[in-house]
Amino acid sequence: MNLGFSLFIIGWILIMIVLMGIGGFFMFRKFLKRMPKEDGISTIDWEEFYIEKTRQLWSEDQKIFLEELTSPVPELFRDVAQQRIAGEIGRLALERRLRHMTQDTIIEGYILATPKRDHKFLVKKLKEKEIDTAPYEELLEV
Repeated sequence: MNLGFSLFIIGWILIMIVLMGIGGFFMFRKFLKRMPKEDGISTIDWEEFYIEKTRQLWSEDQKIFLEELTSPVPELFRDVAQQRIAGEIGRLALERRLRHMTQDTIIEGYILATPKRDHKFLVKKLKEKEIDTAPYEELLEV
């Protein structure tokens, strides 16, 4: 075997190990979310429960608003992000016994469900839509 082919094989092996490591990381995270907690129900099961219980509270405009808020999320991860955020919004709606979903609940649920580093994207999107961020300042960390 010549040196070029050997380097190609070694490089290919390294690339495959890195890609499998990245994929394994995300699979392991999903596995951990599926593991039952102390109450016997997993995080993903709770999200699905809250979404199902509050499905009738969402209007079409509010669904579009949530899609606009999650537009900065890469398309590959957008469905997962929307499920997590919608689950948190549903939890808030059930706790407050809302009869219909409000824009304030959607924004607050988005803030609570997303990492602090993503709040700057939310603030930018709210300013684009001319929505005042003052009521959410204590929740936001920009």
